[in-house]
Amino acid sequence: MTRPTTVGPAGYSETLPCEPETARRARRLVSAALNTWGIGEMAEVGTLIVSELVGNAVRHTPCRLIRVSVRRVTNDLVRIGVTDKSHALLKMAPAAGGDETGRGLVLIDALSHRWGYDQMRWGKTVWAELTVPAC
Repeated sequence: MTRPTTVGPAGYSETLPCEPETARRARRLVSAALNTWGIGEMAEVGTLIVSELVGNAVRHTPCRLIRVSVRRVTNDLVRIGVTDKSHALLKMAPAAGGDETGRGLVLIDALSHRWGYDQMRWGKTVWAELTVPAC
């Protein structure tokens, strides 16, 4: 079993199996980080976003492992990301009324300040940023 580790200043990450059950552990990581930084009121949105990011990785990539990260980019910005070794690019498409899936990126777009992905030679990181509310 892996343990969460810090990733530079004000950040946490954990390598996890690419399976549906991982979403629970990812939510705990995000919630713990946000509470540690004193912005626990963002946990509901942050955990929903990470659940969608993990779900997309599980459904759409053949990877064995993913890396979940949460970083305090600035005092005003938190970035939640999921890294996998797939080169498949994301596209936000409207889901049909009866579809049970296909709304994850639409939801992430609505809840986050902004979202996107960074391609690397060996895979990609899909991320969403949340604005920290003013005190």
